[in-house]
Amino acid sequence: MTRFYIKFKKNPLTMPTAPEEQIKLWMKLLGDVKKDLASGGMTDWGDCVDIGEGYCISELDEQKLHTMILKYVPFIIFDIKPVLTVDQVMESIQRVVRAQSR
Repeated sequence: MTRFYIKFKKNPLTMPTAPEEQIKLWMKLLGDVKKDLASGGMTDWGDCVDIGEGYCISELDEQKLHTMILKYVPFIIFDIKPVLTVDQVMESIQRVVRAQSR
């Protein structure tokens, strides 16, 4: 199963300027995050202390992940990368070593 590292940041161009509207939007988005964590769409989520960006981990397939993040657009900008576990990296290295020793 593919695992995705998702770095996100708030899109300042779409954030409301009124503080009460900012809080309302942020709480709505955080409610969506809690739902995605509860459903397993995200397996981990964290916000950086500077509140400008954060990360999450998802093990959804590409299409389900795409569907999940659509609710956050245009307020959040995503940078999504598939990642490997330590065992997968070790296996890759071992394959290279085996191939070179032939």
